[in-house]
Amino acid sequence: MSEARDPGLQPERTRLAWRRTTLSCTVVAVLAVKLAAQDEPSAAGLAGLALSALVWVAFLVVAHRRIRALDTARPRPLSPRGALLAALCTVALAVFGAALLG
Repeated sequence: MSEARDPGLQPERTRLAWRRTTLSCTVVAVLAVKLAAQDEPSAAGLAGLALSALVWVAFLVVAHRRIRALDTARPRPLSPRGALLAALCTVALAVFGAALLG
């Protein structure tokens, strides 16, 4: 028989942190769309916009999987692959945003 675990508020704080990060990535993606729509669209701008959207969706998938994993009584730690993917998505959004500015 497995013991019930009282995780306290730690999983909820972690879930909220993932949601805040997802909201931040969404704001970056929306600002990229606004920036691309202001000027005359170029091929490089559209490519940066498409890549930003792709990275945003990838981050949403990683965050959603992590948030759902935190709903269990004993959540598993974030896998190294998931952590790497989340970090790469964050860096890629920053790079694509800088490319849209330049």
